[in-house]
Amino acid sequence: MVYWELFLAFFIPNIIGYGGGPAIIPLIEAEVVGRYGWMSPQEFAETLALGNALPSPIATKMAGYVGYDVAGIGGALVAIFATVVPSLLLMLGALGLLYRHRDSPRVKRMSQWVRPVIAMMMAWLTWSFFSEGLNSAGLLHTVLIGVASAIALLHFRTHPAFVVLAALVYGGLFLS
Repeated sequence: MVYWELFLAFFIPNIIGYGGGPAIIPLIEAEVVGRYGWMSPQEFAETLALGNALPSPIATKMAGYVGYDVAGIGGALVAIFATVVPSLLLMLGALGLLYRHRDSPRVKRMSQWVRPVIAMMMAWLTWSFFSEGLNSAGLLHTVLIGVASAIALLHFRTHPAFVVLAALVYGGLFLS
């Protein structure tokens, strides 16, 4: 039964999600944290932060980690399969259709309407992580990490992986 639940937890977000890994993270969080309760919001945020610091697509890393955490190697394989194969098949089918109609005004409008939805989903995920940070680390640490990260990313153009790594080290040293 757990393999079927793992399959559904990653299959559904990857079929209905649009825009790649970062855009479906809120959908995966809703399944993993909200529906099945395999992780707390804090554990999910930490897993996502660690996953962002490593190379390769975030959705497959999340699937592999959560699947392994829930049901061992078999769970990791099921979750990765549910993440990769359905999206690949759907994408191949949709790509042919979109390519045939690439100059259609309807296709162009559809793409423009999807962007705000993704932006709102990312805003919700950001707010969720911010409020979880306030609850677990407190206002001072949350603001300090947020401001330092923004300065590193925007002013010094530091690679996001290094910013995440620095935040993890800070958390390990001062919040443990």
